Amino acid sequence: MNEHMVTLGPVRAAGFVASSTLLLAGAAWAVRAGWEMRLAGVGKPPSGLPDQGDGRHRALTSLEDGYHLVSSAGGVVTAVCAVAFLVWLGRVRANARLMSGRAPRYSGFWVLLGWVVPIGNLWIPRAIIADVYRDSAAGPRLPRVVNVWWALWLIGTFSGVGLVYRNSTDQLMARAYDNVWPLVLSDLVLVGAAVAGAMVVRGVTRIQVEHDGEGLVHVAAGAHV
Repeated sequence: MNEHMVTLGPVRAAGFVASSTLLLAGAAWAVRAGWEMRLAGVGKPPSGLPDQGDGRHRALTSLEDGYHLVSSAGGVVTAVCAVAFLVWLGRVRANARLMSGRAPRYSGFWVLLGWVVPIGNLWIPRAIIADVYRDSAAGPRLPRVVNVWWALWLIGTFSGVGLVYRNSTDQLMARAYDNVWPLVLSDLVLVGAAVAGAMVVRGVTRIQVEHDGEGLVHVAAGAHV
């Protein structure tokens, strides 16, 4: 079979940024969990909840004000992490296509839409990562951490208190005062998902960097690249 040489796109820096922001996001969720436990430990102030109904809000305590800051900072870090992860995923997906000579199962727009389309977001992102790994490693077996990452992501995202929730920050504080453990457990699941996700990023990146060697890989002539 005729072969030709192709150069893989650079992924080392993108992988470093993606894995680092994942760990930073995990740290942000851990801080949030700790703050919720502090709120629960102090207890609801005698003046009641911040949102007192009928459009009335009392002044926040210093601890409550800190929770607003922690939540806002965590939201910014999570957004940056999402962008970094998608940039990395787009690059390793393109490299995996070069390495395998096969067109991906999912078109490029699914790299983004797969996370937000209902029902599809339950499996498409994992399937894309799995395909990238298999095409990069030239083997069918996935490392266990991929499934651990995806299971934790789903639990933390759709548990009703994780990334997908409709409560305002004041409402989350009210929940922390009344029953903190669902909030904390959901936060800790997302911390685990972030750590496992960083391991997935580093694993796939390492495979492609090592396989690339001096920047060239063999691809069958006529393959879809």
